[in-house]
Amino acid sequence: MEHKFTKYHGLGNDFIFMEDLGGTLLPEGEELAKLLCHRHFGIGADGLVLVTEEAGLFTMRIFNSDGSEAEICGNAVRCMADYLLSKGLVEGPVLQIRTLGGTKEIQAIGGLYKVDMGEPDFSFAGGGPVSIGFSEQEWICYPVSMGNPHAAVFVEDVDGINLAMWGPTLEHDPTWPNRANIEFVQVVSRNQIKVRVWERGAGPTLACGTGACAAAVTAIKQGFVQGPVQVSLPGGDLTIEWKPGDHVFMSGPAAKVFTGRINLEAIKNGR
Repeated sequence: MEHKFTKYHGLGNDFIFMEDLGGTLLPEGEELAKLLCHRHFGIGADGLVLVTEEAGLFTMRIFNSDGSEAEICGNAVRCMADYLLSKGLVEGPVLQIRTLGGTKEIQAIGGLYKVDMGEPDFSFAGGGPVSIGFSEQEWICYPVSMGNPHAAVFVEDVDGINLAMWGPTLEHDPTWPNRANIEFVQVVSRNQIKVRVWERGAGPTLACGTGACAAAVTAIKQGFVQGPVQVSLPGGDLTIEWKPGDHVFMSGPAAKVFTGRINLEAIKNGR
């Protein structure tokens, strides 16, 4: 049986969207994500999003390319807002989407999507900073939860970081109970930071919405920048607004790439 899908990306962070209002695909989410997200044997993506319905709201269930389920994804929630609005499933310009990391309110503004990401939780992993050392290298990590676990690491030259080495090393450090997304952050000016992300369960991605939020609020909290903050990621820029004690607001684009149909049984059988 063929299933419809839509490919989206938010600043190059790409996702496969499938409607699963009946909940038939959800139990297979882990397996499907591994198969469909594979860039050689599947469609190719950083994650699989199943559009479900729970508690009377459209709900985003997102699985990373390694099959692990994430609580929330900032880029994916903007893409889901575009998906729901473009298909006429909801009315805009303001809508709500339920996630495992809480219900998010999204506003469509002039081709961009502004998401209320809630309040950051700086008590994650006991609060920071946390020193993590490996042989002669020591990393000062600032933990923060945006509904999912993050650690921001400030560096002088973000492009000089060996992301393939240090990303997974820090992600899997026992400091984090369920692993963590790692953001390497370079302060460019009082209103701009440059970020490279190693995403938990997906590896290096061109952008990460919750990661941009985590990096920006940590930089503001440490007094390195002031809001609004332009977060420059490999795939483009996001704007993050936050004042201590308030909610975090993320603004950025969402782009539909293509739609198609796929035979799930065939891909499971390797054909």
